[in-house]
Amino acid sequence: MPIFTKESLEKLRERIDLVEVLSPYVQFTKAGAFFKACCPFHDEKTPSFMIQRGDSHYHCYGCGAHGDAIGFLMNHQKMSFLDAVESLAEKFQVSLEMVAGHNDEDKQKRALLKEVNEKAAYFFHFLLLHSEEGREALSYLYERGIDLEMIQAFQLGFASKDPKLFQKMLTAQKIKRELLEEAGLVHPSGRDFFQERIMIPIQDAMGSVVGFSARKFREETFGPKYINTPETLLFKKSKILFGYFQSRRKIAKQREAIIVEGQIDAMRLIHGGFDYTIASQGTAFTESHAEELIHLGVSRVFLAFDGDSAGQEAAAKVGHLFQKRAIEAFVLSLPEKQDPDLILREEGPGAWQDYLDKSLDYLTFLVRKHAEKVNMDSPAAKAEMVESLAHKIREWDQPLMVHESLKKLARLTQTSESMLLHNEESPNLFLKSFDHVTASAFDPDLILESDLLRLLIFFGATKKDLIAKAFLHLKETDFRTDVGRRLFLLCSEANQQGRSFDLLSLAIDLKEESDQTFLSELLAKKLPEERAEDFFIQTLQKILDREWMSRREVIRQKIQSAKCSHEEALLLAKEFDEIKKNRPQIL
Repeated sequence: MPIFTKESLEKLRERIDLVEVLSPYVQFTKAGAFFKACCPFHDEKTPSFMIQRGDSHYHCYGCGAHGDAIGFLMNHQKMSFLDAVESLAEKFQVSLEMVAGHNDEDKQKRALLKEVNEKAAYFFHFLLLHSEEGREALSYLYERGIDLEMIQAFQLGFASKDPKLFQKMLTAQKIKRELLEEAGLVHPSGRDFFQERIMIPIQDAMGSVVGFSARKFREETFGPKYINTPETLLFKKSKILFGYFQSRRKIAKQREAIIVEGQIDAMRLIHGGFDYTIASQGTAFTESHAEELIHLGVSRVFLAFDGDSAGQEAAAKVGHLFQKRAIEAFVLSLPEKQDPDLILREEGPGAWQDYLDKSLDYLTFLVRKHAEKVNMDSPAAKAEMVESLAHKIREWDQPLMVHESLKKLARLTQTSESMLLHNEESPNLFLKSFDHVTASAFDPDLILESDLLRLLIFFGATKKDLIAKAFLHLKETDFRTDVGRRLFLLCSEANQQGRSFDLLSLAIDLKEESDQTFLSELLAKKLPEERAEDFFIQTLQKILDREWMSRREVIRQKIQSAKCSHEEALLLAKEFDEIKKNRPQIL
């Protein structure tokens, strides 16, 4: 994470207008010194969501939601801490300066590339709507049922056949050709990268244009049907999802997503009211793509791929990525030669909803798919198929899901449960995927203290009784890591002064450069919302028990060291028993 100077963060804090930040998402009305609205975090008809004029925090008197601008963007818009800070800096035109010694070349370059892509998107959009050359592309879109409202909503555009028109226009605006090449908009040979194609801007999670997907609308146009921006500092096909910016709020709220193969399918569904739809960028759906949705808290996904064999294979692979992480996958049974775009245009939203309602759970889909290729009357062929599917299930991470899925596989294939469960391996519940392990993950003290601090920060204003328990029982010396101790002291100071744990203020007050990175990583981890209060109490008890057990261990080692007299050993044994009887209890 970039390390920002204290001065630039303080300037940002002074500039932030909370009402202005929240207004795109919340409908406010003035009431004296307050701004009132219906809470965006729970359903209500009478406004109980309040901001006092000039205050830097919101509060809901209905559900208890409370926080600052960064907290809102993280909780409502599902941004990371870093994204929220940079989004606010961009909105209020504050230059975030880097701490000396930290290279900010990438940050500056990213900002320039975003500006170039935004200008490119505007230029392509203008050509589509207002140029003679773009008229044919516009007619093609209209024929596909993509109307002006949809074109404007997704800022669709057109790239000219002229191989240098685009770069001429942008270099005339003092943009260097080298920067256009770095953005993937101009080919090293000197020609425009995109020519004679319909342009689809690709946005990141914050809505910035980071690249383009370009579709040809004439058969004679050179190249494949779609071409994408080449890999750049901004555009990473293996991570970026089309429609993520438009759909992420609904995905986070409903905890479900529709995954389709093409951008036009995604646009059609989003525009048609199914605004929890995403698509990959013309590449295979990867674990990185899945991680983006898992970060939003999805509990199930609907796979709406083509009904042909290639689409079915894709559904099998993508479904496995989610089932492996204990996310339920459902597969839509679409007719061959039909896609979501065509179904929604010809049959309407109601018909599409029927496809969703009748989708098959992943395991049923998988069994049917494999059974079509196997003679189920052949014991050997059936055994091979069942064992192959069982092996795939055993690769999943969640032990209970593996167990229950093997039982379901037995029912679906009319196989004895005992035959499949007998081979079920006892999983190591504590084994982590190395893809998700950082150096800090191996420090049990840091993990424990991070869990408590994360809950402390998010409960700071809404769970007064829990916070009181924490500060009643904990003291500075209960924290073994330096960064945990520093962050606890800041929270304790804010609590004593009656202040909320303002996320931006915490970042400003953490004096060690590495602490900003720690805070960002700490806040990025998902909270166990369903049992957050229980988890808080359990974590607090573990920290108290840690010191309690440590004191006992010190005495035990002294007794066993043979360096103390018989009388001293008896006294130590008595002290050991006394400590053992007095395990710390949360009042």
